[in-house]
Amino acid sequence: MDEVLRKKRAAGVRWAVPLTIALCCVPGIYTKAQTAAHPSVSTRESGGNHFSGPGDVVYVPDRDSVDRRIDLFFGDWHESMPRSAFGSLVLRDILTRGDNLSPPAKGAVLQTANFLSYGRLPGHAVTTPSTLKGAQEVLYVMGGSGEITAGQKKVALHKDIAILMPEGVQFVIRNTADDDLTMYVLDEPVPPGFRPIPQMLVADERKVPVRTPMAASPYTSPGSSGHWAHIVRDLFNKSDGLASVGDIITVEINPLELGEPHPHLPGKEEVWLQIEGTSLAFYGPQIRVQHPGSAYMLRPDGMTQHANINNEDKPVKFLWFNTNTGLSAHWR
Repeated sequence: MDEVLRKKRAAGVRWAVPLTIALCCVPGIYTKAQTAAHPSVSTRESGGNHFSGPGDVVYVPDRDSVDRRIDLFFGDWHESMPRSAFGSLVLRDILTRGDNLSPPAKGAVLQTANFLSYGRLPGHAVTTPSTLKGAQEVLYVMGGSGEITAGQKKVALHKDIAILMPEGVQFVIRNTADDDLTMYVLDEPVPPGFRPIPQMLVADERKVPVRTPMAASPYTSPGSSGHWAHIVRDLFNKSDGLASVGDIITVEINPLELGEPHPHLPGKEEVWLQIEGTSLAFYGPQIRVQHPGSAYMLRPDGMTQHANINNEDKPVKFLWFNTNTGLSAHWR
């Protein structure tokens, strides 16, 4: 009897591994999102701040000669014409390729990324099977429900799901509901010699832990990650498979709080896309009201200060991405 049980148990063990592999590859079973915390980042000052305290914030003595051009560094998808991608995905550009010191047109400020756009997939629409070549894309879902399939992985799409789609992987996006499936799309170029990850990566922003500063500061609000009031959740960085863009995160700011004013050096490409709530963008000597769907990049001249101010009675939220090259990469 014991010998019979032993043989049955052994047979069960032999079947366990193939069954597990088979279940992982069944198209109807969704892949889970990664929720592991990214390491804390090193900052010049404690508390995740740029300066050691408010008294160190320096402002230029004279009015910037190009501050009248501030609006060129802002973009809004509501002001853009639609275009199509992957057959049925409708895109409206927010920021496009250009010059981050002297934009040739409104919103044409990107030198590292290709474009930042708002995407809409109509009810029950399905994109054509597509494969990215020479580029990768990050999708951040804002509304609706659907699914994306790439290779043997299928992911349920809903608000706050982020997808990193690498070069060379065929994928299909499906809207499974009557309402539009909406998202923001960030497209980045793939440099020569880059080796993309073999399959898409997914992150559920709602389950990602808040980043903690490496050292405490009395000027960083309790529960914040740095820059006084920024509550950061990491989505993707280069260690996850980004090719050109350095980091992609979300940032929340609580009611009646503001981020630490600071400038950026040449080579810094940092974009703030408002995705929830309305805030004030403090940009040089001026302020702009920022609504959902609008984004800006600070002119990286080492002088122009910026901060984000929540003057509302509920939290506001941004999708943020950043790249450090040149001088900015050497001054940390």
